[in-house]
Amino acid sequence: MTPELALDLLDAFERAGIDVWVAGGWGIDALVGRQTRDHRDLDVLYRIEDDAPIRAVLTAAGYVPETDWWPVRVELRGPSYVDIHPLAFAPDGSATQSGLDGTTFDYPASAFTRGTIADRTVACLSAAQQRLFHSGYELREIDRHDLAALDGAGR
Repeated sequence: MTPELALDLLDAFERAGIDVWVAGGWGIDALVGRQTRDHRDLDVLYRIEDDAPIRAVLTAAGYVPETDWWPVRVELRGPSYVDIHPLAFAPDGSATQSGLDGTTFDYPASAFTRGTIADRTVACLSAAQQRLFHSGYELREIDRHDLAALDGAGR
């Protein structure tokens, strides 16, 4: 997933009126303010009520579902890969995401912030939320890289 392709998708979501937040590796790079590694995919969080419109945008861009674990996540394959994660938002700006085992992941309102991809401001997850998602399991080399990038950015 190149920065240009990521920004093209974010532009398409914006044109469709869909609020999205970048997570995963691109989300960390958005917080750092520069691309620190190659990315296989773009992880996108969105409001669960925007599921049909986000899928329509992705279909129009040539993406097809490859792994469909809705309402937890859906991975789509096309010009690259996109991993979409629906969130249920509360009136206070916090959100929850369904987990595979019936649990939920909580996002406080403070979990949503801004960063940059290729000098463009994008909505993304906060460093604190990214760190939370990088805990509770044995870190892979890519996870250690991402956390080191956050540490180096002073976040």
